[in-house]
Amino acid sequence: MHNKFPAAAPAAVPAVSPPQSVPTAADWLAYATDVNQRAALVLDTMRQRGNAYREHKEQGTPALLKFEHELVLDGRTLARPCNYALLRILAATDVPVDPRARPVVVVDPRAGHGPGIGGFKPDSEVGVAMQSGHPVYFVTFRQEPEDGQTLADVMQAEVRFIEEVKRRHPQCAAKPVIIGNCQAGWAIAALAALHPKVTGPIMLVGSPLSYWAGGEKLNPMRYSGGALGGAWLAALSADLGADRFDGAHLVENFEKLNPAFAQWGKYYNLWSKVDTEAERFLEFERWWGGYFRMTGSEIETIVENLFVGNRLARGTIEVDGARLDLRNIKAPVVVFASWGDNITPPPQALNWIIDTWGDERAITAAGRTIVYVLHEDIGHLGIFVGAGIAKKEHDQIVNSIDMIELLPPGLYEMKLEPKAGLEDRRWEDLEHGTYTVQFKHRTMDDLRALNPEGREDEQLFSTMAKVSELNTAAYKTYVRPWVRAFVTQEMADALVALHPLRWQKQLLSDANPMAWWIKQWAGWARTERCAVDADHPLRAAERGASDAIVKQLDDFRDARDSAVRDWARWFYGPQAMGALLPPDRPDEELAVARAGAELEQARRDALQEVNAGGFAAAVCRIVLAGMVSIGSFERRSLHLAHLLAQHGRARGAESPYTGALSSAEWSALMRDQARITALAPVESLNALSDMIPDAASRENALALAAAVLMIEPTLANPRSEIIEYLIGTLGVDPLRVIELARGVTASISPARTQIAPHSAANDADSDPSRDHCGRAAAG
Repeated sequence: MHNKFPAAAPAAVPAVSPPQSVPTAADWLAYATDVNQRAALVLDTMRQRGNAYREHKEQGTPALLKFEHELVLDGRTLARPCNYALLRILAATDVPVDPRARPVVVVDPRAGHGPGIGGFKPDSEVGVAMQSGHPVYFVTFRQEPEDGQTLADVMQAEVRFIEEVKRRHPQCAAKPVIIGNCQAGWAIAALAALHPKVTGPIMLVGSPLSYWAGGEKLNPMRYSGGALGGAWLAALSADLGADRFDGAHLVENFEKLNPAFAQWGKYYNLWSKVDTEAERFLEFERWWGGYFRMTGSEIETIVENLFVGNRLARGTIEVDGARLDLRNIKAPVVVFASWGDNITPPPQALNWIIDTWGDERAITAAGRTIVYVLHEDIGHLGIFVGAGIAKKEHDQIVNSIDMIELLPPGLYEMKLEPKAGLEDRRWEDLEHGTYTVQFKHRTMDDLRALNPEGREDEQLFSTMAKVSELNTAAYKTYVRPWVRAFVTQEMADALVALHPLRWQKQLLSDANPMAWWIKQWAGWARTERCAVDADHPLRAAERGASDAIVKQLDDFRDARDSAVRDWARWFYGPQAMGALLPPDRPDEELAVARAGAELEQARRDALQEVNAGGFAAAVCRIVLAGMVSIGSFERRSLHLAHLLAQHGRARGAESPYTGALSSAEWSALMRDQARITALAPVESLNALSDMIPDAASRENALALAAAVLMIEPTLANPRSEIIEYLIGTLGVDPLRVIELARGVTASISPARTQIAPHSAANDADSDPSRDHCGRAAAG
């Protein structure tokens, strides 16, 4: 019998710390001088921050991009005017951009701050796309919206922007890649659902689509909306701004998520490293301190339908009379989220997949491809601006988009592994760079496992939404007319100017009469700078005091969040409002039930086709079965499959391996067979003997599938569980299959591994020597 408690451990011997040296008078004097000089330099940095804020405002708050750019299309000139615009990023002379390559469009969030985060640094989404040879465009917006502007107007403008990008690149048949950051992510997802023929693959970075998801530890502030009574407060804020909602309110809410950093940490970091940190601090604050506004209609639509109503995943939002259903998105979707993101943790970024589809087989049956990428610890802003993220995840995703289009439909997790330490593998040239990529097959249970605290609390938010609707309706009926009659434009402008976040920047700038003294003091400090070492005893005490302050602020945040959470759980729970306004049936249950009914009919249809098809369809089924058996698909495999298709196309009917199908034809066939194998997995394999009746064709099919799957890294013995099983059931010679598999890959020159991938969805040119944008292939 196991003991309930472990055996007592021997008493630990307290560690003896080396005696701390007592600061001498000289130490105190040196530290006092250092503190005096750092104070001058920090104040001067704040003065420069205030000047940058005022200068940016006087310039009209343009996008803070590190790249030269030009205006392509101004949303104010459209039939439904809005404050958005399309920019073209101008390539530097040392970064050659092929105008025939697939364009990349970066859309920044309009969630309080101004545009520029996607191109804020050389190593950014804009930067890595340009370095990979793509023409890059950027969707920006102005500080003030147009009168009467709605989210539908913005969506129509973005459709027009994407169409203009496609018009400018007629040589490239592939549709543009659209990258949506944070708020722009759900906006782009909505656009792709309403206009599925417009966009190419969409990449959603740190984007919340499931607003009730999360947990008390992941993002406890999600309860705050209920504590404030719902969406009525957003409507009041817009009315007090004369139909303008001030983005500074959103920025202030972001800062409240982590008061230890917002109120102390970032300033202490500047204080402790002012000699090296000032430039970086000013660069970031220039973006962080730009506050942009929305119309009342925009913020009310966002809060009522998304943040409080959570209507996006369930498909109950209407835009211009059309229902917004995320299942209509036809292009591949790539979701990038991080466990270190306290604004959009992975459940908020991914649970829409469960609530929209209900079953991973439904994704495959519909011919859709969804890929997600998870980071362990990067924060919300770091997911956009982190240089390491740009060089790794963003770079690998952008350079894998064509391969993602070639993936069989389904749900995948994209895993990146450094090549360093891996043994050399044949066909290394199929995957350039320092990372190897695998696409792991995933199920809805895998997504559910990413909700460590479960989804029970989401029922509370269903009741919150009903209370919010009542409060908002009451406000709009009885209070709004009085507020609008009372508020003048002058009062609204004064409230904007006096917002604390704006005032603190105005106060410490050259507009302050004391600024000249701060500037002189800082000049002396730089000339006479005498910094003490980091291991100085008083610097160590300083760091200890800072750590204590951070802990106190963290304790305050935790206590605040815990109180709000407990109150919300009680007030909206089954003993209070939950009894009066019971929660609706969970969206996940509705999606699972819908998927079950649809899959039953889809399976019956698939069984009607299970024996149809010949050699090519059989190869696809074997590859798909192998992928499920292995659990993943390598990016190298996709490159090799494309290469073999082009090779077979070039050789035509003489090729015993691939016939004369193009990459697009192979991809279309793969999509059809993925549907059949997902719905009838056993029957689809049992039908192989009828689809390829002769032994030679069976051997060739198994050999080609083994080669594509790269079952052994060196293909020295291309056999796996599924290949072994099929060798037995199809009654073929295993040695012959091995010989043929080697012949498949040996028939391709290593030089041809440079061939660019073909876009399966946009096959405009069947010439095997040209890639998906019509460029001549290397090799």
